[in-house]
Amino acid sequence: MATHTVAKGDLAAHAITLAASTVETTTFSEDLDEVTIVSLDGAAALYFTVDGRTPTVGGANARVMPAAIGAVSVDVPTAGNSVVKVISSGTPTISIQRGR
Repeated sequence: MATHTVAKGDLAAHAITLAASTVETTTFSEDLDEVTIVSLDGAAALYFTVDGRTPTVGGANARVMPAAIGAVSVDVPTAGNSVVKVISSGTPTISIQRGR
């Protein structure tokens, strides 16, 4: 499992290349209302959580972003440091950034 920390006031963790079937955790050192997951190359679908649970590929507890270049923004339902966990069956490159 790989991890990144985004310091308070910073915007994002960029150019993260996922390892297949390995959870990537990004922690923002503050309580955010929204985060945005960006697929930079669309190489594979992304499964992610923002509520502390650990996602699995195709798991029922995760949101999904199809294999496409694009972005999805979601509300963070937890208090404290905001944590985004992402997994994929492939090796796409992503960025995780603060929302609004």
